[in-house]
Amino acid sequence: MATLTLGAASVKPLGDRVLVKVLEQEQKTAGGIILPDTAKEKPQIGEVVAVGNGKVNDDGKRQPVDVKVGDRVFYSKYAGTDLKIGNDDYVLLSEKDILATLA
Repeated sequence: MATLTLGAASVKPLGDRVLVKVLEQEQKTAGGIILPDTAKEKPQIGEVVAVGNGKVNDDGKRQPVDVKVGDRVFYSKYAGTDLKIGNDDYVLLSEKDILATLA
């Protein structure tokens, strides 16, 4: 999976794609051990910041995406394309790679 670094640009997902801002992961374990960057797993929780218009069905009608801007989501570990916009990390996902919304 490639990581793409962008300048200050607006990203508008197409179709059923969703742009998710990756939320920071805990810096230490429950036992208090501080984790170095190399030992951290890829985060799987993020906040939706942009949503495409939805997928076009076989009958030509557009099916809207189930998530909306502001939703916190749990997504597949190795899904999507990693993006870096400014100092923030994002993942561009297909809607099918989103496993759940978090309340």
